[in-house]
Amino acid sequence: MDNLSTLILGISLMIIMWGMGLSLTIKDFKRVFQFPKAALVGLVNQLILLPIIGFSLVKIFPVNPEIAVGVMILAACPGGATSNLITHLAKGDTALSVTLTAFSSFISVITIPFVVNFAMISLIEEGTIVELNVLESIRNIFMVVIIPVIIGMVVRRFAPGFSHRMGKPVRIASVVILGLIIIGIIVKEKSNIVSYFAEAGLIALALNLISMMVGFYSARLFKLSNPQATSISIESGIQNGTLALAVAVGLLGNTTYAIAPAVYSLIMFFSGGFMIYYGAKFLNPTFSS
Repeated sequence: MDNLSTLILGISLMIIMWGMGLSLTIKDFKRVFQFPKAALVGLVNQLILLPIIGFSLVKIFPVNPEIAVGVMILAACPGGATSNLITHLAKGDTALSVTLTAFSSFISVITIPFVVNFAMISLIEEGTIVELNVLESIRNIFMVVIIPVIIGMVVRRFAPGFSHRMGKPVRIASVVILGLIIIGIIVKEKSNIVSYFAEAGLIALALNLISMMVGFYSARLFKLSNPQATSISIESGIQNGTLALAVAVGLLGNTTYAIAPAVYSLIMFFSGGFMIYYGAKFLNPTFSS
């Protein structure tokens, strides 16, 4: 993909992360220490179990190496602003969801290069590997993820009215931007897109469903409430697809790696819709976040 497309993708991700920052306050980070068990279970699911599940699936499913790497890139990019909205609509613990998104976004800046490099070394044939420069990747991800979040939080602190007004437009823009990026990838890979989507679809669906189930039942295993379990399930299954696409296309320069994140980004809205229905109707109909 050319430099202009990579630049547009980076700017799009910065806008989305800025929008997420508009919804965050310092309290969202303090909440980890107020409710350590719920936060720890959620972060372990997002940052440790999710890559393990992803790697297990790419070893089980007969997918080509590029699709497999795309799955691992996705598994390394947990959480996103969309998960907070879905959690709220599903009557989960929205405060916990926001807290997990905030912390996982900061921590994943460091973990993404290591997970992706492990995937490249393990799944791609020797001689064709393009490893990420860890320090350079951390710097780049920090610039397009963390800096916009911090700017958004500063705006929220000093202009709360503006932040509130911008919340809905930015959420809508996030979905539109993700859709446009996926369309761009489809156009770029149009000659192979049907076979790629067919190959990536089943493993993306498996990753989505398994990660959400593991998230929910691990939370219940530790005797967390239904709203907390709902939040952890959604945070485990609704990934930061835009960040995964930025890593695949912007850092690794390979649109084929972006196929699995693109397919997953479509699937997760269906599972998210199911969680909204199921959570609101069966799990905690009286819970209010």
